[in-house]
Amino acid sequence: MLETVLSRRSIRAYTDEPVPRETIEGLLAAAMGAPSAADEEPWQFIVIDDPHILENLPSVHPFTPGSGHAPAAVLICGDLSLLRTPGFWVQDCSAATESLLLAAHAMGLGAVWTAVFPLEDRMLGFRILFSLPDHIIPFALVPIGHPAEEPPTADRFRKERIHYNGW
Repeated sequence: MLETVLSRRSIRAYTDEPVPRETIEGLLAAAMGAPSAADEEPWQFIVIDDPHILENLPSVHPFTPGSGHAPAAVLICGDLSLLRTPGFWVQDCSAATESLLLAAHAMGLGAVWTAVFPLEDRMLGFRILFSLPDHIIPFALVPIGHPAEEPPTADRFRKERIHYNGW
């Protein structure tokens, strides 16, 4: 498992091979298994596999050029109506997003986290594109596919950033 975590990289180029819905649902099961404050699980997911919608995503989010070539994407959203302890949904959706990314890598797929929240223009674009109700906040878009690139693994361990029992 540690190898999966350490070797995961952001993938922005994909083959044309489709990702079956069953596979996407497996990724979403991993995302929904993420920890959340007070066990609220304040997330909702929009699976995007319609090629016409995928092609339009760069018009809503300027840093998703690969999403037009990815066979699928998932929009992770925070559902404010599910909150009992306000303020933690961002951490919860972050954990769900990372779990999805790790599951994709473990399954031999490529994915990349592209930020939506807190950028108002991106949030508005997704809100309009998917007719989101007011209590649903678009958080992150994750294009998913079979990788057409293999970025090298990088050693990001920085011992000088570790502090024990104080600064």
